[in-house]
Amino acid sequence: MGSTSAHNNEGLGRRDLIKRSAALGLIAVPTMSFLSACASGDSGGDEKVDKGKKTEKNPLGVNEKAGMEAVIFDGGFGTKYVQDAIKDYEASYGKVKFKATQDIQPLLQPRMVGGNPPDLVDNSGAKQMDAATLIAKDQLAELTPLLDAASFDDPAKKVRDILVPGTIEMGQYGDEKVWRLNYAFTTFGVWYSKKLLADNEWEYPKTWDEMLALCKKAKAKGIAGWTYAGKHPYYIPFTLYPFIAKIGGWDVMKAIDNLEPNAWKHDAVKKAFEAYYELAAKGYVLKGTPGLDHIQSQTQWTKGKALFIPNGSWVENEAAPTTPKDFGMTMAPPSSLDSSDKMPFETIWAQAGEPFIVPKQGKNTEGGMELLRIMLSKKHAQNFATLVKSLTCVAGATEGMDLPPGLASSSDALDAAGQNVVNPRLPDWYQTLHKESVGGALAELMAGRMKPDEAIKKIQDAADKTAKDDAVKKYKHA
Repeated sequence: MGSTSAHNNEGLGRRDLIKRSAALGLIAVPTMSFLSACASGDSGGDEKVDKGKKTEKNPLGVNEKAGMEAVIFDGGFGTKYVQDAIKDYEASYGKVKFKATQDIQPLLQPRMVGGNPPDLVDNSGAKQMDAATLIAKDQLAELTPLLDAASFDDPAKKVRDILVPGTIEMGQYGDEKVWRLNYAFTTFGVWYSKKLLADNEWEYPKTWDEMLALCKKAKAKGIAGWTYAGKHPYYIPFTLYPFIAKIGGWDVMKAIDNLEPNAWKHDAVKKAFEAYYELAAKGYVLKGTPGLDHIQSQTQWTKGKALFIPNGSWVENEAAPTTPKDFGMTMAPPSSLDSSDKMPFETIWAQAGEPFIVPKQGKNTEGGMELLRIMLSKKHAQNFATLVKSLTCVAGATEGMDLPPGLASSSDALDAAGQNVVNPRLPDWYQTLHKESVGGALAELMAGRMKPDEAIKKIQDAADKTAKDDAVKKYKHA
């Protein structure tokens, strides 16, 4: 397993490790070879460090000489924004052991089970750990001390007072306690090249009939209407979920989140699925898309092979290596179905994303929270926007900045939406259901291998199974 995952498991018998793994709900019962690897290594250094003295500059009481460890997801945002904040942390406190990885779950699950997690984790990406399970098994530190600490720039304001509305709620799971801090403020929508549309004298379609008509015109010119991350089909809901909310109202998505009986059988869901199926049936999806991952699909899109791609606002940074300078990257709300929609065209899905967690059994939890406090300063919020072309959860941090086109369009879309912002919770409340069941059915639907009614039934059955599973903690919208 390697030193990072095997550390601190000496003396933990194989049977004990099986019990702990099952009790935490983090992994399936492992093989003997896995247990042997994870049970090896030394057991030193697993005690909590002493707390430091709380001062105006050190409101969390970080031990100024103790080391700290951070494991950061290396995805669309990269890791430099965290490494820059670490430099400021180390100027006042101990050395930070830093690791960047895309394999959060494989790397850290054994360490969570073994009681030797890092102090701060960017729990993101396709291989993230299931936060709901971690919370249910008491593996995370509650973040009220951070939220009630003085903000880095203004001691008169608490950290909670400088956050964009909705940020704290994204870290809550059924009560007032906050278990994670979502650092990036992400807008989800349909992304396109302003230049490609302008060169062909096309306008972004505001209704589904207009969408189909435009895709037909594009197909005649050898351009696909849509592509998406076929290997990660849970990207499709970035536009499908708000589309459902537009058609039937926000209560439809809330019922889906709440696992209410027959929620997926609502007429709005059927209409949305039929609309997306039509893209596949009429040949408006780029050939080969089901076999593409997120990078490959974005590359085909930036090459002008497809007009539209469902994505989040991190795409501007993630796709930067293949994006032409005059591309004019732009985000728009999903097209409306028609004039009967319950919510206006401007409705979008936007929320705080990129979840940071502080493992409860970390040696220096105060240090983990302090690094987050530094990251929430205006300096580092602006650094994040500059580096990765995305907003943070720090309110007003980008005022006066010259924003790149994609980020500017995201900001404009958010302003235009006003109160018509939806925030589906299925992805973080029931991660397996969202990624595997919903994503799996949508993959078949968009590949033309499954009809809308079949996909809906498959998802509803999976949702019902989840609702009846007593081992899965349930959550409800307030």
